[in-house]
Amino acid sequence: MTISNSAAREDETCVAFDFDGTITTTDSLRDFVRYQVGNRCFLIATLLVLPWLVGMFTGLCSRAEAKARFLAITLRGRTQVELEEAAARYANERLPMLVRPEMIERIEEHKRRGHRLVLVSASPTLYLGHWARAAGFEAVLATQLEFRDGRFSGRLASPNCWGPEKVRQLQQWLGDAGGRVRFAYGDSRGDQEMLAFAEHGWLRGLGALPSLDAWPERLHQG
Repeated sequence: MTISNSAAREDETCVAFDFDGTITTTDSLRDFVRYQVGNRCFLIATLLVLPWLVGMFTGLCSRAEAKARFLAITLRGRTQVELEEAAARYANERLPMLVRPEMIERIEEHKRRGHRLVLVSASPTLYLGHWARAAGFEAVLATQLEFRDGRFSGRLASPNCWGPEKVRQLQQWLGDAGGRVRFAYGDSRGDQEMLAFAEHGWLRGLGALPSLDAWPERLHQG
């Protein structure tokens, strides 16, 4: 989902942020589901999805399959209106408590410099769109849920936005004008391709946030 359909121009600086673990202190999808269904149902769902989680880590199934199974167990059958209302409440009431203050400061610094911000995440656009608009992001490239006849089908409507898929969606958003991603921020294996795609990439855990005026080359390598 893009908040703005306009592609980046070649002379513009674009900044890509991962969300979970980079901007936040925890995984927002798990937190959203717990927020929606309660602790008891969340625990039961976690136990039921264990075979798919094991399969994901052993290579027997994909991350997308494991995520869809978890969401199907917890949220399938909920109406689109119900989930959209829950997502708006979550973005306004709960999500701000998970956000790292230093990342908000970095986002604001990029905005002061006139940079175009894009959020690139494997979590759902369902609630990320609400948060990103309020935070000043121009676009959200993330995973979409499938709704049929007004209800969540338990499936994903788009590829899981993780790893190489992040770069594919960024390239599509950048468009024919050839805009560039100058800065990118991530925290995990799923962000490595995006960090390599950017001119300057920062991976949480490999040092403090560098100054934008003196960003060392390829911080994410090593």
